[in-house]
Amino acid sequence: MKTLEEYLKSRYTAKTAQSYKREIEIYQGNNPAADKARYQDIVNYIGSLRTRYRNPQTLSRILSSIKAYYDFLSSTGKRKDNPGKAIRLRDKQSKDIQLQDLFTTEELEQLLNRKERYNALEYRNKVLMSLLIYQALKPEEITQFRADEINLSRATVYIRGSGKNNSRELTLKPTQIILFHHYQTEIRPKLLKGTQSDIFIIGHRGGPMKGENITKHVKRSFRMHYNPRKVNCQTIRQSVITNLLSAGNDLRIVQVFAGHKYPSTTEKYKQTNVEALKSAIQSYHPIR
Repeated sequence: MKTLEEYLKSRYTAKTAQSYKREIEIYQGNNPAADKARYQDIVNYIGSLRTRYRNPQTLSRILSSIKAYYDFLSSTGKRKDNPGKAIRLRDKQSKDIQLQDLFTTEELEQLLNRKERYNALEYRNKVLMSLLIYQALKPEEITQFRADEINLSRATVYIRGSGKNNSRELTLKPTQIILFHHYQTEIRPKLLKGTQSDIFIIGHRGGPMKGENITKHVKRSFRMHYNPRKVNCQTIRQSVITNLLSAGNDLRIVQVFAGHKYPSTTEKYKQTNVEALKSAIQSYHPIR
């Protein structure tokens, strides 16, 4: 029979599983009879947290962890129901792009051009950052990106589709061609340490680099750059897409580049530019 930790790890990413386990332990600590709780008990618990947590995303994460806990109990036969399954939070979670955290193309390239020591890991990091800055890939896309999906003679990379994004073929920048060739022929074999893997970006232990490690690397490496703006995988991707639209590229072309399944997803980046213009006008010519 699986433990709670084993159950969570089998269903979620390592980072999410760890977060859920922590929230479940807090929930159990505040509710000694948590395994016998009812719908109203969970509603009351979430309600008690509203004075402590103002962020809707935080409350949503806690509720999701509690639901996962009862799914676990159901899977082990300790309960026949999930008392939290029907609970839905009505808090409005903002999906707006945070304009204050976006970067220009020149600022993004400064991240790529920072001085490195050029050992194997540092060279790999430069390849990794180029995929974020020029192709606007998500961490999970990079972790699935295979070495045979690069065509250096055509200067293209193929990105497989997922549940959230469409597949697409993207063009490499001229500087990436030499960078990728050296990584693929010299650096990557060293990182593999005699092991075999189809995945292009390799971690320091010789296996595929995990998405959470990509996220941590970017945050840790660039936390002091452009402060107080936040440099992370999300703001880099958002900046690249916004900059393409700002440069006058057709919405459909940018949609294909980003892998968005729906034009409306790309459209919100365009709306961000409109709001930026409104803010600028208000700053210099406020209406009294």
